[in-house]
Amino acid sequence: MPTTAEGWLEQMGPALNATSYKGVFVYSRGDQVSSMRIAHRFHDGEVQERLVMQDGDQGEIIRRGGRVFCILPSRGRIQLDAMLPSGPFSEVFSDKMAPVRRWYAARLLDDDRVAGHKAVVIALNPKDIHRYRYRLWLEKTSGLLVKSQVLTNDDKVLERFQFTMLELTDDIPDSEFRIPSQESTRKLAISGARQAQPPSPPPPMPQLTWKLSWHPEGFQATPAPHPPGGQAVAFSDGLASFSVFIAPVGNMDMPTGISRIGATTIFMSKVVADDQRHLVTVVGEIPPETAVKVARSIRIERQPAPEQPEKSAAKADTAVMPGGDHD
Repeated sequence: MPTTAEGWLEQMGPALNATSYKGVFVYSRGDQVSSMRIAHRFHDGEVQERLVMQDGDQGEIIRRGGRVFCILPSRGRIQLDAMLPSGPFSEVFSDKMAPVRRWYAARLLDDDRVAGHKAVVIALNPKDIHRYRYRLWLEKTSGLLVKSQVLTNDDKVLERFQFTMLELTDDIPDSEFRIPSQESTRKLAISGARQAQPPSPPPPMPQLTWKLSWHPEGFQATPAPHPPGGQAVAFSDGLASFSVFIAPVGNMDMPTGISRIGATTIFMSKVVADDQRHLVTVVGEIPPETAVKVARSIRIERQPAPEQPEKSAAKADTAVMPGGDHD
């Protein structure tokens, strides 16, 4: 059994994926509170997980290795291709403890109990003003995260995650992680409240290049989904993360300003570059002042169109096929 905060955090990484369990957890941020039933196991070298919403609209998320499916009554089955994290905090501590130790000071607090299980409590305090504080509760026999809090520097709790019922068990049937067939989800979608309309094609994306002239030290760029008609980059320090989205808005009147839901800050502002208006959005688990500073450090430039050799242009004039022009 570990004797230091760092030792428990090292154990937490493997426990997030390798521990088999089922239970119910509650998640709250701001005034929003939701609960989910979860079943999780590591089977045949694959993480398998099922999350079932317990409040509001019906829906569930099933994970089988790198495949993630969201099943909703009005939409049927949607494959998300591993864009969602695997359960609470799952990707955070797997192999990133070195940067976390550099930017946060970890210390053990008094032991506690969560959902009937003895737990070790760890405080993670940031070493600069650009990060929040964290409290983590780890189940004593497995190192599994069973409760967490995100706090401001004056101890205001912004977000909470906590198991209300937890059973550590390997006895979880295969049927718990079965992905519904396309036929069954098609019927589900038809019986839903309404069918979602296919999205309209995104506007053409102008060729732009942009960069941040400042971001908090220790945050590294990570892969991010590409939004329609825009560009996005995500940054993480191994614990907290934020994303930067940039999209052309033309003459559309888009909202700007700052808001915070729980620990998630959203800051939107307009930037004009080469007579083009763009909406810059910074969203993530960083303080509002930090989000504003990131957004105001963005520099946007138009990329020059790539020059083509004359011979290639001549051939294009005589041999263009419909649908054959690909970037």
